[in-house]
Amino acid sequence: MHESSPDRPGSLPLSRRHLLRTGTLGGLGIALAGSVQAVAGPAYARSSGPGYGPLVPDPAGLLALPEGFSYRIVAESGRTVLASGEVTPSDPDGTACFPARHGFTLVNNHEIDGGEPYGVPPLKGLTFDPGALGGTTTIDVDRHGRRLREYVSLAGTHNNCAGGVTPWGTWLTCEETEQRAEGPFQQDHGWVFEVDPFDAAANADPVPLRFLGRYAHEAVAVDPQTGRIYLTEDARTPNGLFLRWLPPRGHRGGRGALRRLALGKGGDTAGRLQALRATRDGVPVGDLSEATTPGTTYVATWVDVPDRLAVGTSVRRQFSGDEVTRAHKLEGQWWGDGGAYFVSSYARLDDGALAEHDGQVWFHDPRRGTIELKTVFGVNPDPKSGYDGPDNITVSPYGGVILAEDGAGLSHLVGVTDDGDIYPLGRNETGEGEFAGPTFSQDGRILFAAIQSPGLVLAITGPWRRHR
Repeated sequence: MHESSPDRPGSLPLSRRHLLRTGTLGGLGIALAGSVQAVAGPAYARSSGPGYGPLVPDPAGLLALPEGFSYRIVAESGRTVLASGEVTPSDPDGTACFPARHGFTLVNNHEIDGGEPYGVPPLKGLTFDPGALGGTTTIDVDRHGRRLREYVSLAGTHNNCAGGVTPWGTWLTCEETEQRAEGPFQQDHGWVFEVDPFDAAANADPVPLRFLGRYAHEAVAVDPQTGRIYLTEDARTPNGLFLRWLPPRGHRGGRGALRRLALGKGGDTAGRLQALRATRDGVPVGDLSEATTPGTTYVATWVDVPDRLAVGTSVRRQFSGDEVTRAHKLEGQWWGDGGAYFVSSYARLDDGALAEHDGQVWFHDPRRGTIELKTVFGVNPDPKSGYDGPDNITVSPYGGVILAEDGAGLSHLVGVTDDGDIYPLGRNETGEGEFAGPTFSQDGRILFAAIQSPGLVLAITGPWRRHR
């Protein structure tokens, strides 16, 4: 990332398994920048650090939470009903929350690739490609998180995974795919789309932001000072890239500005799209997996992408050798603390990584021009216990981050304090469906989160308190 300094934290998700808390322990460990402590036991046994205590099994068999916390179902795939009459689509994923007069408005991704039972209805005027079944729904809730209504805000997109909020109050939803226009698909996919949570007219006739590139997008973060956009790519063979987009001279962000840029002359290639090339003492870093100690810091330099539209070759395959820095499964991202937190979910040698781990959290400081490893999960040999596979991440108003787990075994919401203490916040009791899309309401009273399968959007409340 590059110069800027935001004043408000955002949200990014992480993952699940057994977290050990030292910088030197291997095995199923997690090492964090900050204080170094002992082992954090399994989430269902006890908590570590401040936390909120052990998780209490849910009599309804849905979501275990600490004592004093509760949840309500905001949306449920195949059961709750949209304003247009169809049921809520499958596979809720990345989510954003915006303040509204009635309480809050959520924009919720649906990571649908075509095999799910409930697609996003292809409503007239909101559909990019009638052959694709993904998209977003918008959910209005009151100030207590009670559902008011839900409706389609984008349809005809493919595999909408994560995304990111903009400083002007919209949601950028990302297609995690490189699907070409073939078979049922009438359009190429692998784009970013902007969704306005309040202005239905702004979402009509969806426009892909092609200048952000065509690849397996995961998440974005927007620098409120410069308008630069940072992007993660969840891909392999070869592993994906961390990228940034520099706006063209004279561009000013705001509602509708990205759409107008995309539709203007030269809009497909407006600005510059660049890939990260990290170095340490002038030596190129080939893959982020080689960093194993929290506090490891690299200099961030950037290389222009030759063909961002990937007309002939995937973006990540346009580079070779030490031209760029790669990482396996670059996932969630959120702007906070003056930079972008981003996550590598796990790394394995047979996937082309240089070392193995079960999750990294990085922080890009655009002012200093660096990236720093904040958290690393050691490989967990027992997926039935503890945490692994961080995915989405959100910065908590109570300090630290909340991570959404998408690993092996049980799935959890996991908190990590500023001092590196780890605590369990929630456990999916329904099976192995991943957590996704954690995001706090603007008053900090509600944590919204999704469980992708069986397809739930939840509002979690309780005795929140500050963690350091």
